[in-house]
Amino acid sequence: QVQLVESGGGLMQAGESLRLSCAASGRTSSSVAMGWFRQAPGKEREFVAAISWSRWSTVYADSVKGRFTISRDNAKNTVYLQMNSLKPEDTAVYYCAAGPRLTTQRGTYDYWGQGTQVTVSS
Repeated sequence: QVQLVESGGGLMQAGESLRLSCAASGRTSSSVAMGWFRQAPGKEREFVAAISWSRWSTVYADSVKGRFTISRDNAKNTVYLQMNSLKPEDTAVYYCAAGPRLTTQRGTYDYWGQGTQVTVSS
């Protein structure tokens, strides 16, 4: 089992920056990749970004490329999502996820955090 706890959400103004954190514990060695997804009201959960633990590979959704950066601290078993130039359409609950391979597909991630709310006002 892998436990994931997100933090760092909040109420922001458009154009501001915010950093989310996801602390992983448990059998983290079984999870090759860590991802961030988000879900806005009335919409499906969508992929945002992902990173592999061992090879520093990253992948981003087109909607966040150039604005968001995913990174990790192996010593702390923590993954971060740096969000710059926030837009109102970034408003969503952001979820951290862990899985056996680096993909953009929600169904391939086995473990999920409880989510953290990010609200961006115009």
